[in-house]
Amino acid sequence: MPEMLSPTLNFKHLRYFWTVAKTGSMARAAEQLDLSPQSISGQIAELEIQLGVKLLQRKGRGVELTDSGSRVQSFADEIFSISEELLGSLRNGRTLRAQDFRVGIADAMSKLVAYELLVSVFDLPTPVRLSCTEGRLSSLLAELAVHRLDLVIADRALPSHLNVRGYSHLLGETSSRVVCAKSMRRKLKGGFPELLHGAPMLLPGEDFAVRKKLDQWLNSRRLRPQIVAEFDDSALMKEFARAGAGVMMLPATIAAQVCERYTLEPLGDVAELMHQTYVISTERRMTHPATVAIRQSAQVRLFPE
Repeated sequence: MPEMLSPTLNFKHLRYFWTVAKTGSMARAAEQLDLSPQSISGQIAELEIQLGVKLLQRKGRGVELTDSGSRVQSFADEIFSISEELLGSLRNGRTLRAQDFRVGIADAMSKLVAYELLVSVFDLPTPVRLSCTEGRLSSLLAELAVHRLDLVIADRALPSHLNVRGYSHLLGETSSRVVCAKSMRRKLKGGFPELLHGAPMLLPGEDFAVRKKLDQWLNSRRLRPQIVAEFDDSALMKEFARAGAGVMMLPATIAAQVCERYTLEPLGDVAELMHQTYVISTERRMTHPATVAIRQSAQVRLFPE
């Protein structure tokens, strides 16, 4: 029996679908492509058979995309954008564009940690154009699932209750350091951690993986600080700490840099409160050059053994 060849994508059919998706009508697409609507409809039907999904559905006199159609359109946008840029670069003698690398950064992540991880991608032999999106982890994972992101940096592994196919890679973990402004330090009495009892405190929001651990640690020590504010944005929390609004907790691995940048000083370390850093991707193994660079940067810059 002759060996069966794997099917390859028919880019002519994909372009017909892409044109219909952009115009929202078989008739308008037919005008642009100088073909009959029946011919375009037939070619798109062949593409649907090849892909095994329904791409379009009728809506009034026009058509609309199915969920699968929306996914295919997002890929087609990139495919045909790259092809046009390739042709333009060859005609004009320009070098090819940098490779896009789209990263989601969970709100709970320290921006300094994210920077230390991502800056390494600019040292790759192939130029990289970095695109960073911040948001809630659940929203970023939804974008990862439909391939609008290549990677998500988070303070926790992929939650098991989310229906997202992805893999969590632990880059490292570090203990906690409690810090405050010098003006606040002068008001605190006693040693650490007892000085936290009754002290004004800035807390990370509920989306931070370390928040529950922090609450448990305070309760175990019978410490009752005065909670003056909670933050979903770690950068904003640091600004309030700089202004002397209260004490706050940091990952120990970046505490020295943060203290220098925000004129804060350390109060003490809490070894039991561990901050973890994960990257979540659709790769079971980290093989993409940019993700490999991020892992190596984590080992060298943030979590050396």
